[in-house]
Amino acid sequence: MNDHTVKAYDDELRELRAIVSRMGGLAEDQLVGAMEALNEFDTDKAGQVRASDQALDQLEIDAEKAAIVVFARRAPVADDLREVVSSLKMTGLIERMGDYAKNIAKRTLAISEMGPVAIPQILDQMAREARKMIQDVMDAYVHRNANLAMEVWERDEVLDNLHNSAYRTILGRMMESPEKIGVLTHFLMIAKNLERIGDQATNVAEQVYYTINGVMLEEARRPKHDVTSTELVTDD
Repeated sequence: MNDHTVKAYDDELRELRAIVSRMGGLAEDQLVGAMEALNEFDTDKAGQVRASDQALDQLEIDAEKAAIVVFARRAPVADDLREVVSSLKMTGLIERMGDYAKNIAKRTLAISEMGPVAIPQILDQMAREARKMIQDVMDAYVHRNANLAMEVWERDEVLDNLHNSAYRTILGRMMESPEKIGVLTHFLMIAKNLERIGDQATNVAEQVYYTINGVMLEEARRPKHDVTSTELVTDD
């Protein structure tokens, strides 16, 4: 390829990377906004989070179009092919994070209609951990840091353990106050949505690691510590 072609190719890859990065930032913003709406019982903010999901959906479409351009014009091979394919997988995972944040906002609207009730503090702990995982995995992607991607991958256990604790805490409150089972069920689902956001960040970390090293992290090295998976129906 001549210099002009090489530059055009690099520009196309940079555009794809930029879209993935923007998606990660927007997913983080949605999570933060959803938790702020929940803590403040702010229905307007919850509505904004739900509406902002459309922007994330559009970015996923933009990423697909950018990838098609690269495939059609450059026929990438080896490292470049791996990066383009992994980037497309990442956009789907990040879009799913936004879906879970949207579900938190949707449940905030339902909770607000039932009347204020004390929010389990552990949900904020889970949200902080999930947010840090998003931040770190996107840093790993931008800076091609395989070690940081591995750290995020391994931290999934932390969020799983927090989710298990939240599950037990909320079930305990249900037994103490059966008249509040309806609203507490929403909190159970919010906890599950936060845990699933962490799962998606972990899956992105796997793709980042693969993009950099060409080797997939072995799933067997990350045992699943979430004991509630078979007990709770989730928003899918």
